[in-house]
Amino acid sequence: MAYHNTLGEAGEKAAAAYLEKLGYHICHRNWRKGRLELDIVATDGNELIVVEVKTRTDTAHILPQEAVTRQKVRRTVIAADAYLKTFRTDAPVRFDIISIVGREGHFKIEHIKEAFYPPVF
Repeated sequence: MAYHNTLGEAGEKAAAAYLEKLGYHICHRNWRKGRLELDIVATDGNELIVVEVKTRTDTAHILPQEAVTRQKVRRTVIAADAYLKTFRTDAPVRFDIISIVGREGHFKIEHIKEAFYPPVF
């Protein structure tokens, strides 16, 4: 497996552990439906939290959260809608980004709550 894939997996694992430590319940990791994917789906109280995880070894070129483009936001919102329909839930949804920088075992984690809102299509 390519290094960036292993780094991404390690970042998602660290993000899930971070959320669990804060009391979130992880419902799914890498949930897929067709070509749609959600990195982490969790609950916090009655709210469904959709988390986009971005992992980088350093921030020399770009901050991890800056890699969440308009197109990525759009696809994440579409995937979240599919998730809600699949599990027949009408829980309020919040979209967060977890930015992870470093190497496995030495990550710096930044949690950006309400990082974006669903755009009007």
